[in-house]
Amino acid sequence: MIIQCTSCDKKFNVPDAAITASGRLVQCSSCGNKWTQYPIKTKPAPSKVYTTPKKVGPVKNKINKKKTSPVPYSKEYMQQKWGGTLKKYTEEKGISKKIVQSKKTKKQKPIQKTEKVRFGFFNYIITYSIFITFFIGILNFERSRISRKFPVLEPYLDRFFESLEIFKLLILDFFR
Repeated sequence: MIIQCTSCDKKFNVPDAAITASGRLVQCSSCGNKWTQYPIKTKPAPSKVYTTPKKVGPVKNKINKKKTSPVPYSKEYMQQKWGGTLKKYTEEKGISKKIVQSKKTKKQKPIQKTEKVRFGFFNYIITYSIFITFFIGILNFERSRISRKFPVLEPYLDRFFESLEIFKLLILDFFR
């Protein structure tokens, strides 16, 4: 089936089975225009009538059945093209990130292919900074309770939070 863009009038060749009776959203690859395309109804071509010599005996009419192939990207099409689902195909080829077990032979054990996930330098920095911020917040929240239970620690806590304030002002002045 040949369809035509409603904006730039460019023509495209599309398989007949790709456009269903309910229509399909298509996009022009030239101008990017999107529209709903419905099947184009065409008049059937007049068939030529051939006369054959009469045969003696019963006449069998041969009906040529048109091969029907599955609609592109349907389950049947994917089964026919990829030999199963696309998920199964990617697992067999080793493209998938999931654990794949190879086929067993008589003497071999199944091999598992896995990708090792690494944490990375910046992930450690982010994790430690969140942990330290959380720890300082809890310490500030419990500051009065700690100084009541352990009065010896009070000057150290005061000095620690005073140093944090100075560091905070230093950072803020740096960005101004």
